Amino acid sequence: MATTLDLTVRKATWTRPPRELVQAFEKFPVANIGDAMERLGLVDGNINPVWAGAHCVGSALTVLGAAGDNAAVIEALNYIEPGDVIVINGFGHQHRALVGEQLSQRFEAAGATGAVIDGYIRDRATITEIKFPVFARGTTPAGPFKNGPGVIGEPVAIGGIVCSAGDIVAADDDGIVIIPQARAAEILELVKAVAVHEAEMTAEITREYT
Repeated sequence: MATTLDLTVRKATWTRPPRELVQAFEKFPVANIGDAMERLGLVDGNINPVWAGAHCVGSALTVLGAAGDNAAVIEALNYIEPGDVIVINGFGHQHRALVGEQLSQRFEAAGATGAVIDGYIRDRATITEIKFPVFARGTTPAGPFKNGPGVIGEPVAIGGIVCSAGDIVAADDDGIVIIPQARAAEILELVKAVAVHEAEMTAEITREYT
């Protein structure tokens, strides 16, 4: 555990899932994964992609900070590994943006595949231009405070769902699902079955109407 500027980092308390397991979920839409999880684990539908077509899958790097403050988000840059999705509990705060173009570009440069924010962002146009997948509740031009406190690496609430560091996050135009790491292999097999069933239903519709 490391502590600085009233920020706590639980460096030794989580492990990331195997990269191959994470990447296996990339071929499935969030809706299918949600079906495989019996509609559980789906994040509040008010957290939406900043730009149409945004999608990402990765290992959760969790961040908790004071409402309207992004000191912990900035500190999280030091702990990003390729394939991470930054998951930020910003308490849904509407009056300060926690992430903008600068952090989005730094996330991408560090190898993150996306960011999910229970809060607001700014610089939507630039984030859209660089095509870094960001999901948030909305936009505001007001910048954040940078005073702390905050915690990195502990479980956080994100849109009403608990997300632990190392869980798998999948997000697309439909929304976001949190896949618990301990059940990820089991859920992968379930979603494969869901995808087969969906394909069968599509084929049946095609036969009926052609």
